[in-house]
Amino acid sequence: MTDFDALPLADPSDMIELHRVFRNCFSQSSSLVGSIAGSSQRAQVVASYYSNVTRLLRVHHEGEDVLVTPKLLARNPDQVDLIERIASQHTALIAVIDRAERRLAAWRSDFDRSAQVELIHALEHLDAELTVHLDAEEAEILPIAGRCMNVAEWGELPSHGMQNFDGDKQWLVLGLIREQLSAEHRAAMDANMPPPAVAMWANIGQTMYTDFMERLHEPTYQP
Repeated sequence: MTDFDALPLADPSDMIELHRVFRNCFSQSSSLVGSIAGSSQRAQVVASYYSNVTRLLRVHHEGEDVLVTPKLLARNPDQVDLIERIASQHTALIAVIDRAERRLAAWRSDFDRSAQVELIHALEHLDAELTVHLDAEEAEILPIAGRCMNVAEWGELPSHGMQNFDGDKQWLVLGLIREQLSAEHRAAMDANMPPPAVAMWANIGQTMYTDFMERLHEPTYQP
């Protein structure tokens, strides 16, 4: 028996739950960014939210590129074309994410109305392009991963994400992810994350996340 065979196969359905973070975030761009009317404090909250989620999206794709796609290609030679086609969508999405982040930086500098409209358009475009990719990944790639990756290999993804995430609010993305996960998947995530990240969430992260989300969704937010 090989090391691979000694462990049960992965349950990749937690990625569908993670994808809901991106689906929810970018589908709300028009209402969240469009809700800003002269409140620079609230605008900073919305801008920080999108800045951290786009960075989460980047590191999520990087984790798949490093930890998932090579294994799928090596273990499924009859499905190389399909795997490569869907994985290549990550490269195409980089330019779309780059554009959204540029529009976000421009809006964040002065919260000008024209910059606001351009940001909404950029985020809506990202939402549309990303949805196509997420749909394909969930329908085609996750079933393959569930047949050829074990739980230890799949469990490397949360640790990679937290170790390489370069946003300024790790507790925000942890909260967004945990909110979507089942209790079983939250436990698995905790088991595979760096211990300092788990401790941070338990000690201060959960409270900071709750406070931030209340401000994000409060139309009459006052600092």
